[in-house]
Amino acid sequence: MTECVSPLVLPLSEISSTDLPIAGGKGANLGELLGAGFPVPDGFVVTTAGYDTFVAANDLDARLAAAASPDAIAALFRDATMPADIADAVTEGYRRLGEGAVAVRSSATAEDLPGASFAGQQDTYLNIAGTDQVLYAVLRCWASLWNERAVAYRERARHDDAAGLSIAVVVQRLVPAEVAGVMFTANPANGRREQTVITAAWGLGEAIVGGLVEPDEYVVDRGRSEPLASRRIAEKKVMTVRTDGGSEQVATPASEARRATLSDAQVLELAALGERVQNHFGCPQDIEWTLADDIFQLVQARPITALPEPIGDMPTQWPLPRPDSMYFRASIVEQLPDPLTPLFADLIRVAVPLGLDRLMASFAESLVGLDMDFPTINGYAYYDYSRKAMKRLIGLTPAAFKIIAHHDVVLQRWRDHALPDYQAAVARWVDRDPATLPATELMAAVRELLAAACVYYSNVQMVIPVAATSELTWTGLYNALLRREGDPQASDFLLGFDSTPLRAEKSLHALGTWCRTIPGLADALDSIVAKDVLTTTPAGVAADDWATFTTRLRDHLGEFGHTIYNLDFANPVPADDPTPVIEALKHAIAGRGADSAQRQREMTDRRDHLTLDLTSRLDPIRHRAASASLKAAQQWAPIREDALAAMGLAWPTIRRLLRELGGRLAGVGAVARPDDVFWLTAAEVDAASAALDGGADRLDDRSADVEQRRREWRGRQLATPPQYLPVSGWVSWMNSMMPAHEGEQTGPVLKGTGGSGGRVTAPARVLAGADDFAAFQPGEILVASITTPAYTPLFALAAGVVTDIGGVLSHGSIVAREYGIPAVLGTGNATKRIRTGDMITVDGGTGTVRLDGSDEPEPSGRRLPSWLPWAIGTTAATAVVVWRRRHKS
Repeated sequence: MTECVSPLVLPLSEISSTDLPIAGGKGANLGELLGAGFPVPDGFVVTTAGYDTFVAANDLDARLAAAASPDAIAALFRDATMPADIADAVTEGYRRLGEGAVAVRSSATAEDLPGASFAGQQDTYLNIAGTDQVLYAVLRCWASLWNERAVAYRERARHDDAAGLSIAVVVQRLVPAEVAGVMFTANPANGRREQTVITAAWGLGEAIVGGLVEPDEYVVDRGRSEPLASRRIAEKKVMTVRTDGGSEQVATPASEARRATLSDAQVLELAALGERVQNHFGCPQDIEWTLADDIFQLVQARPITALPEPIGDMPTQWPLPRPDSMYFRASIVEQLPDPLTPLFADLIRVAVPLGLDRLMASFAESLVGLDMDFPTINGYAYYDYSRKAMKRLIGLTPAAFKIIAHHDVVLQRWRDHALPDYQAAVARWVDRDPATLPATELMAAVRELLAAACVYYSNVQMVIPVAATSELTWTGLYNALLRREGDPQASDFLLGFDSTPLRAEKSLHALGTWCRTIPGLADALDSIVAKDVLTTTPAGVAADDWATFTTRLRDHLGEFGHTIYNLDFANPVPADDPTPVIEALKHAIAGRGADSAQRQREMTDRRDHLTLDLTSRLDPIRHRAASASLKAAQQWAPIREDALAAMGLAWPTIRRLLRELGGRLAGVGAVARPDDVFWLTAAEVDAASAALDGGADRLDDRSADVEQRRREWRGRQLATPPQYLPVSGWVSWMNSMMPAHEGEQTGPVLKGTGGSGGRVTAPARVLAGADDFAAFQPGEILVASITTPAYTPLFALAAGVVTDIGGVLSHGSIVAREYGIPAVLGTGNATKRIRTGDMITVDGGTGTVRLDGSDEPEPSGRRLPSWLPWAIGTTAATAVVVWRRRHKS
């Protein structure tokens, strides 16, 4: 076909990619390919003018808008009359094509676009023969513009301007395909642009495009010397075959079901054809193809939409840097759930042993220089202790317990020395203008601040066990000697105390309450990109009110903006990106979530009542034991939260210094963006800093290295790192003490540690980090790798909490109990097993999470051995009584 039939019908050979308004996405792309010499079956297009003429002739515009259901819309098209000029043009086009069997495909103007493919939303009809059947198929394709799935897709994609919609129809010679399938010239699963993924099944393409058959899959990697990277041959149970006037699905012959659809040579030939198509259009393509008589033909091509960033291989082996060492993911690692970025990995590897050395020196100078390291394995941080170092640490245990037993000493070390020293280190740099500092001094400041943070954390490592033993002692004592049937839980006596995370929440709630009184403020916040709130002056709010608001918000961020979501400094903190804080503030303004101050008052009143009720019924010995134990537990729980919340004090300054350095590196071409500095190694940044200070105005471009490292990081993030290595031998007895469940859990029930009692079934919301906070809705179950103090505002909205990492004394447990919501922590891989929207059941009493949404109880997850709290409590009670008697004597 080369001659134009009428403006209503055009040959494919006369259409190009610029003809989208008249040929629709599919028609424009096929015409472009045919004109460029690609193997495309000949055909013609019933243009959008044909559809528009049909709609006008039957007065359908208003009737379509008023139609109440897909059935009503279908009836409108079925009862309408095809104008004679359209019917004549289609008939002539079909005659010039040679008549015979054709494929009739919808081609909407909002279809096959780079931003939205609309794949499969409108209809296709195969093996159509005869003029009347072709005309009827065209009519049905027009009607499919208004089917339920197409309308729903347009609404989701925000293509909801019905007045501007139109549709063309492509009519092509039918290829009697022996094999058909889909080819992606970039891998849609991992985003790799150098990989082509081909799926193939027997017969026509309808079964594979419609998802009716599991196809063979071939992956070609254009960057490899052996390009055929993988082939998976499926059991292809059904196939699409031709019938009189159409097609149908039939069972694949047993001899063919497990046979490969393509030879290796055919796979490579098809992949090369796909690469040519991609090069022609200039972007990765989603291509439908057929194979008949050993000839490939293309029946559709469209841009791949929503292609993810390239993802590296997920690691499956965990090689040990030192074969004779033991590796653990605990302590500070609990705040590093993801693979580390390169710069942070290099700097923290030096800083953590420094902090530990300072801690060891407090026990004995002979312990300084302990043979330990803080390397990464597949990007994940691990403590590395040689066997000799482990023996020394085990020998240190009695001395450590002796120091920790002196609670006042631990408190003074943290409150009077460690925290002020850390604050002083931050103060030395917080007011320095990074723009005035040499590049090498910027890096020196970052190292100094990170070292100060790790030295501080070494003291926090003494606070944590005091808080833990205090709570365990109280819990054991209460359950063993004090609790009666029907009495409250031991943790109920520890609720309602102030801590930094709760003060931050009250501050934000108070700001939200004030905001409700300011006309236009809530609407203004909705209209501004959250991270730009402090630099924008919106209309609709009085200038004085907005100035007061920004002052109060800055004050809040100045006091609490250092809270971290992840210790890796590549992650923003509220001080430099307040988006999560703004989203939580919007919930407070809207009145969603409880009044935190009121909730605390109620818990305090209940706690005081419970304490009075308990102590009034105890004999003198048990009264003394209970009072001493409860006082310690009540004192140390908020101290622990305060100590951990201060860990990020240096992070706003560190990030400001590094972003200044990153901006300079971008200015001389070393990286593309300031944040790329986090993806360079320390050696690379040091060398670049020296060159900058030496006057260099151009540096080697590291962008390719940065992108490769980001890609590797994404692949590593898919893995669940072992909690200890090697995963064998005597060290495996420590599994119950680690902050996450060891090993992959694959069944319908995840087991973890019950951190807060209660049971709830609700939809899950999986949070990868602060960027996801805005999506969180009241009544959802918060699912995250960890929950740090920065997550606290979400607890006021959450129905429950599930984490990969954490235990009964972790931040998530403590705050969940304050809010009275169930929590299960330390599941190991909840974020990889659960998807947002899944209906799950969280049972804090049994430490389990049901993934099927059932509310039937499950066997308990990980818990402390049943005898341990009793033993701790009994021992503690005896010790307290003995000490009291000796003290009196």
